[in-house]
Amino acid sequence: METLVKEKTVLECVNLKKAYPTPIGEFVVLEDFQLKIKEEEFISIIGHSGCGKSTLLTMIAGLNDITDGKIMLESKSIQGAGPDRAVVFQAPSLFPWMTALENVLLGVKQVFPHGTKKEREDICKYYLHKVGLGDSFHKKAKDLSQGMKQRVGIARAFALKPKVLLLDEPFGMLDSMTRVELQDVLIDVWSKEKITAVMVTHDVDEAILLSDRVIMMTGGPYAKVGDVAHINLERPRERRSTVEHPDFYKYRQHLLEFLDH
Repeated sequence: METLVKEKTVLECVNLKKAYPTPIGEFVVLEDFQLKIKEEEFISIIGHSGCGKSTLLTMIAGLNDITDGKIMLESKSIQGAGPDRAVVFQAPSLFPWMTALENVLLGVKQVFPHGTKKEREDICKYYLHKVGLGDSFHKKAKDLSQGMKQRVGIARAFALKPKVLLLDEPFGMLDSMTRVELQDVLIDVWSKEKITAVMVTHDVDEAILLSDRVIMMTGGPYAKVGDVAHINLERPRERRSTVEHPDFYKYRQHLLEFLDH
């Protein structure tokens, strides 16, 4: 029975197209883009700059109009943004005058309107604790480092209990040490929560470390799925044993060769 559940398609892009009007006709970013994502899958999307990775993510989030085709979430066409799709952006976009706890509470109040104040706060504290901010509940966002702000962003996304977690280069603005720390935080929290996740990244190693499948996009315009790598490395993953696995470098070579073309 377990296997049947895991095979359930949660998110599907069908004949997806995104075009912008220009004075000399439409500029087509994505065309004939097809993708099925199963329940509890972690998918990474890589490709050259300008191939429409972030455009695709914002379309799934409902923040960017679809030109043609459709995006289905649990067999229903998405219409606009909603808390069933939580987004972690490159810049965490917190309210600077609010505390870490208050920033996470904003979304939790919307999603759990009937919970008591304590129940909602407990949810927020649980996820802030999970991302390593157990002693920073009451620090104002403006007083947090960039890495800590991004931890709040990750906690906020998981606390919404979304059907799909969307990550748009979530560690792109961080120094390499903080980036490694937060990748480990994300692996750890995701392993426990198993929320279907879609991440856009430029980092090949990050894609392999985190994902079940890596979707390689062709260069734009008219970008579509060019290739798919199935990352058959054991979960739960721990950085050192994953990176030292002989297949890690085979996957890495495959992705880099695709990007070189």
